[in-house]
Parts: sequence; C-alpha cells; structure tokens
Amino acid sequence: ILAVEGNPPLNEDGMFCIIGGKPFVEQLRYAAKDCLAVIAWGSCASWGCVQAAKPNPTQATPVHKVITDKPVIKVPGCPPIAEVMTAVVTYMLTFDKLPDLDAQGRPKMFYGQRIHDKCYRRPHFDAGQFVETWDDEAARKGYCLYKMGCKGPTTYNACSTVRWNGGVSFPIQSGHGCIGCSEDGFWDKGPFYHRVTGLNAFGIESNADTVGLIAAGAVGTAIAGHAAVSVGKHVKGKESENDKNEREHV
Repeated sequence: ILAVEGNPPLNEDGMFCIIGGKPFVEQLRYAAKDCLAVIAWGSCASWGCVQAAKPNPTQATPVHKVITDKPVIKVPGCPPIAEVMTAVVTYMLTFDKLPDLDAQGRPKMFYGQRIHDKCYRRPHFDAGQFVETWDDEAARKGYCLYKMGCKGPTTYNACSTVRWNGGVSFPIQSGHGCIGCSEDGFWDKGPFYHRVTGLNAFGIESNADTVGLIAAGAVGTAIAGHAAVSVGKHVKGKESENDKNEREHV
C-alpha cells in the first residue's frame, strides 16, 4: 500500500517539486508501479487543494489523475483527522480488503455524512437561530454559524463526531464555521465567510407561522377546488336529469 501526501506539479516536467534530485511526479509513478492500492492523504493529494487553486501555474494535480491503474483511496481534509487516517490503515490490515468507497473514492465510514448532519448546533439551525455577526449574543449562546459562511451543510467528513486532538473539539465547537476543506476545489468556491450554499433555512421559531399559513392556504385552496368540482358535477347532473325529463315529456 502506497500512502502519498501532497500532489505532483506537472508543469515543466515536474520541475516545481524536486525531492532528492528527482521530480515528485517521477518518484510517485515509480513507487506506485507495483503497489496494490494508493492512499491519498489530505486534500492536496486528494483534490489538489491550494496548490491547484486557480490559475494553478504549476499544474498541481491530484494523485488519482496521475496514478490511473490502481485503486486510490482519498482521505481528504486540510489536514485529515489523525484517527481517520489510522482507522483506514487498520481496516485494511484487519479485513485484508479496501474500505467501501463513495462515488468520489472516499471511505464511506468517515465521509458518508455531512458535518451538518451530526453537528451539535444542528437544533439551532432547525429552529432558525443563527449567529448574525461575530461575537454577538447569538454567538455567545452557541447558535448556528450557517449565516457566517459555515460549509457544514455541504461538507462530508467526520469532524462533528470524531473531532480533533483526541476528540477535544472541532472548528465549529471553537466558534468558527467549517470552511469545507475536505471537499474538491474548496479554495475556488468563494470566500469562507460568505453564505453560498443557498439552503432553505427555515425553523420552528423563525418561520413556523409562515410555514403554517402556507400549509393552511394550500389546504384551503384544495378544499375550494374540491368544492368547485363537486358543484360542477352537481350542476351537470341536474342538467342531464332535466334533459331526460324533457325527452320523456315529448
């Protein structure tokens, strides 16, 4: 198993990253030649990360675009969580097989859910309770950081469950929103502090009345429509009955 950190720059024959007198890309191909599989440690190896951000003058390239004839297990994060890294290797040694991967080549056991799904601030999101400015009263109460640019709703990783430094904390717990560092191209997806996900953030406290009125309106419209159809059928039935009586009279 070949574990790789970082990505090879391909421009000018790989001369932008020389290790031990040889381009990184050459060493990568040599080391991967006879391996069973490759583990791409971190977002640099998995996606390219900041080195591959536009305009990418060195042509920094993720590992899976250079090594195309081997399975590549991506363990993204900037950096990846230490326990996740250890667990991937442990799983392969214990079960003698590769872990189940998602469509992007990440282990499902750690990248199968969004950070938002298990975030301890999720109840505040559902209730429409958001931090509006840094260090406001809502921030002191631990409200949701979505409006401050938190990318938890669109980021797949185990940060909110495994956490960092032996489970002590993670960025959202320390008061800073997720920047989505384990997602492909996160450096080029806009400012970290802008809300760019366009989610419908309605909640019990903020929009319950509005949601209730919309639901009531929909029900009222349906009832009115049903009544109109019923009246129409009744009138049509009366007209048919009158026509029948006139024919019999004649």
